[in-house]
Amino acid sequence: MQLGLVGLGRMGGNMRERLRSAGHEVVGLDHNAQISDVTTVAGLAEKLESPRVVWVMVPAGVTDATIDELAEVLGEGDIIIDGGNSRFSDDAPRAERLNKRGIGYLDVGVSGGVWGRQNGYGLMVGGAQEHVDRLMPIFNALKPEGEFGFVHAGPVGAGHYSKMVHNGIEYGLMHAYAEGYELMAASELVTNVPGVIKSWREGTVVRSWLLDLLDRALDEDPELADLSGYTEDTGEGRWTVDEAVRLAVPLNVITASLFARFASRQDDSPAMKAVSALRQQFGGHAVHKS
Repeated sequence: MQLGLVGLGRMGGNMRERLRSAGHEVVGLDHNAQISDVTTVAGLAEKLESPRVVWVMVPAGVTDATIDELAEVLGEGDIIIDGGNSRFSDDAPRAERLNKRGIGYLDVGVSGGVWGRQNGYGLMVGGAQEHVDRLMPIFNALKPEGEFGFVHAGPVGAGHYSKMVHNGIEYGLMHAYAEGYELMAASELVTNVPGVIKSWREGTVVRSWLLDLLDRALDEDPELADLSGYTEDTGEGRWTVDEAVRLAVPLNVITASLFARFASRQDDSPAMKAVSALRQQFGGHAVHKS
């Protein structure tokens, strides 16, 4: 099958190679001319045979502009896929704009990171069944082998919504592992923390790929001495918490893990300074001066 792919970064570039190795023809476009197959959106459209399919893998901030530019050179019967980490609420307006031109739209949450080329990508798809059916050869090539790793989650927006929740869960899982690591590192009893992490990888109820990656990180740097605790968030954790508030669903763990990332960016917490000041005021407790 033939596919246009816009955005050949860490995810998109590996997706192109996985698809090509499965026998599909992929025409890639990227701002980096050294890895791009064509130089313009118009040139990409010209390389594809109708009805055309173009998969967009660009940062969320430029997704709408990219899709609108594609809409100018695509037409009736073509399909655009957004596989980036877009907010789910952006999908329905996009689909409506494209539908007026006769262009189909699918939103696909993609998980797998830099390991996806080797292991396959988890795909969560939103959109019309007819469009999903047409793209199944592509989805089957990208997903891991076997019965898992793909879902048609629902109508337009469902793919990105599912990926948003996936990433919220990821926040919680990572933070639980991180807290366990810190507690053992602080303990007087555990003298081989990396070894404990490694022992959990088989036969335990907490084994997972994230745990495997933590073990790999500790192999490279047993005390994580080369890393800063400053941790960014991509936005999907925030959107997950926003939805929890809207729907009155108590996401205690995910919300706490998101706020922990905010705390990681403070060299000296203003809130904790206020707590220290209050303890001194009401109880005369000792404080540490900066």
